[in-house]
Amino acid sequence: MNKKVVFFINNFYHNESTAVFSQIPVNKVRTYGDLRNVLMKRIFLSALHFRINTRYQSSNPPFTSVELDHSDSGREGCTVTTLTVNAEPQNWENAIKVAVLEVRRLKEFGVTNGELARYLDALLKDSEQLAAMIDNVSSVDNLDFIMESDALGHTVMDQRQGHDSLVAVAGTVTLEEVNSIGAEVLEFISDYGKPSAPHPAAIVACVPKKVHIDGIGETDFKIEPEEIVDAIEAGLKEPIEAEPELEIPKELISSEQLQELRLKQNPSFIPVDQEKKTTKVYDEDTGIVQRRLSNGIPVNYKISKSEANSGVMRLIVGGGRAAETDEAKGAVIVGVRTLSEGGRVGNFSREQVELFCVNHLINCSLESTEEFICMEFRFTLRDEGMRAAFQLLHMVLEHSVWLDDAFDRAKQLYLSYYRSIPKSLERSTAHKLMLAMLDGDERFVEPTPNSLQQLTLEQVKDAVMNQFVSDNMEVSIVGDFSEEDIESCILEYLGTVRERRGSERAQKYSPIIFRPYTADLQHQQVFLKDTDERACAYVAGPAPNRWGFTFEGKNLLESVSNVPAFSEHQNFEEQPGGLEITEKNLQGKLRAHPLFFAITMGLLQEIVNSRLFTTVRDSLGLTYDVSFELNLFDRLNLGWYVISVTSTPGKVHKAVDACKNVLRGLLSNKIASRELDRARRTLLMRHEAEIKSNAYWLGLMAHLQATSVPRKDISCIKDLTSLYEAATIEDVYLAYEQLKIDENSLFSCIGVAGSQAGEAITASILEEELVDGLHSVIPVGRGSSTMTRPTT
Repeated sequence: MNKKVVFFINNFYHNESTAVFSQIPVNKVRTYGDLRNVLMKRIFLSALHFRINTRYQSSNPPFTSVELDHSDSGREGCTVTTLTVNAEPQNWENAIKVAVLEVRRLKEFGVTNGELARYLDALLKDSEQLAAMIDNVSSVDNLDFIMESDALGHTVMDQRQGHDSLVAVAGTVTLEEVNSIGAEVLEFISDYGKPSAPHPAAIVACVPKKVHIDGIGETDFKIEPEEIVDAIEAGLKEPIEAEPELEIPKELISSEQLQELRLKQNPSFIPVDQEKKTTKVYDEDTGIVQRRLSNGIPVNYKISKSEANSGVMRLIVGGGRAAETDEAKGAVIVGVRTLSEGGRVGNFSREQVELFCVNHLINCSLESTEEFICMEFRFTLRDEGMRAAFQLLHMVLEHSVWLDDAFDRAKQLYLSYYRSIPKSLERSTAHKLMLAMLDGDERFVEPTPNSLQQLTLEQVKDAVMNQFVSDNMEVSIVGDFSEEDIESCILEYLGTVRERRGSERAQKYSPIIFRPYTADLQHQQVFLKDTDERACAYVAGPAPNRWGFTFEGKNLLESVSNVPAFSEHQNFEEQPGGLEITEKNLQGKLRAHPLFFAITMGLLQEIVNSRLFTTVRDSLGLTYDVSFELNLFDRLNLGWYVISVTSTPGKVHKAVDACKNVLRGLLSNKIASRELDRARRTLLMRHEAEIKSNAYWLGLMAHLQATSVPRKDISCIKDLTSLYEAATIEDVYLAYEQLKIDENSLFSCIGVAGSQAGEAITASILEEELVDGLHSVIPVGRGSSTMTRPTT
């Protein structure tokens, strides 16, 4: 770790069988007695994890994270318990102190009756969900599980057998036993220093060599062993008291409140298509239903049996970071993080909301990208889990709470990201490249300290909530639900959201341009002093977006659709028997289809990746790893490609030149039919494998009704397979011609680390900070499929 202080405190228990802490441990046991022990430890450790991280999230300055892992180690031949604490360097002592204090509190007073019931119920629900998914577990996962169980001497059971066994022992678990067994696990920390306590096998601190101190700059950082012991002992001496019972809401919106909202808002479905006046559009081929609520919110849903008793829901809001203004740089990304850090809705505390999610097995995430804000829910259909997820979404849209301390934590987090650049060769190299290529546009990078200091809570709140307007949102749901249940939830919880109309400025964005050619910034180098000699490089350049729009204002799809399906230059002799009329029709359909560039760019990416690997890595031996990725935006009128190279300092320059030659070599060394067929086969197999996933369907359904992505319609999902089949080498070259690979358009940056390297990166970052500079990691992979992946 480069930017955080990380502590590992380990303890080893021999001759004990347990399970991986982060998974439901129903299958990895020898006897029912083992299963009871594992279940009770899991309940105890779940309570500890929630308590500690609740303290961390509400502390100021904030900590990063704490995890306690209690699992079998095949390598060590015993069970290993590890408490891992991550903290900012200036706050490491307090982080350890709080972790030790919470361990002591739980060991001394144990879990409460409410915690026992809550976490036991959550484990049973999760186990039931795994049992329902038994037919969806891949062969590889099953094989890994069997091999691990055999190596550790565990009884091998399938998911249903494991669930039945867990249910059989769950009713025998008592509060006293849970607290007794859990206390034994924690004695190596809670009783540290006592003669009767087990000795930790190791206390390991991973710390940065230098840290940034405001007003001083980079200074040496060091922790002495005695200081660690003192921090632990300080936590042991703090006074403690029992954890109070929290009142966990069974629902966030009562039936009376819901009835009142329905009477007030009178929600209904309105026509999806104003021309056809149809309020419900159902596609038989895909099973996708499109609806639109009277408050203007469009909804897409699909009933899928692929993941039994589970569902996913995603809210996508147009705008994202691209809508940030020069007066409030970073407002959207900090605002989204502030909302996530606060975690409160209505009159409910963060703890109540989190435990409400635990009770209903809801996993919720909120993130911002360059062009969207995305909120995603994963839920189970058991015990009204879907209604609970809809209630939470309704409360976020209607009754979100913005807190000053959450805002401070969000700013601290992004300040930490900024400070970490000089510690990473990859990020430092990418930083220079992105800064040069996008002409210093801070919307595509993390905010600088100067930008963060100028932000206010009101600014970040307005930047986010101004995008949450009815006609700028879209909700998609996929799951194992009934039509009656999903439409009832949509009407009751989404239909009762107040209609909001925002200004067009809130969703629009200033033009994004690539920097014109400048010799000094086109090809750059950075150096990082390090004990390990290594090198990396990035090569990038402009490309169109997913729908054929460019930053220059061109609509490439119009020009491509006018190109004859079969030009006079195509070699018909390569295809025995000539071309059938249907094949001509399919190719003509591809040229006129909105997904033309998404399909052809995806094939091009696979072909270029294959050539880079076989040439630069295998034949020339110039790199450990090399990849070609495309960023294809949906809403923004631009894209770019990135070649990533990992090499040694002595070979990295040759590797970069070889990568450029491979990319440009497609003109002289023409793409062969076998290359296209292999790329097509790879993408189709990937599509067929992922089509069983609910999350993949969410990506396919995204923007079906979004006004900011007007070209996407149901044909972009229905025709996917046939479009891949119809694509020809000439189509791929039409896409290739849109990549700017000439010397005046191509940007590159080479990063070298080693003992002889200078301090150029740190100096560069500090200089940029003084002039309000920028930094970033290159986001890649956006163009790896024809679907939208809203989280980076």
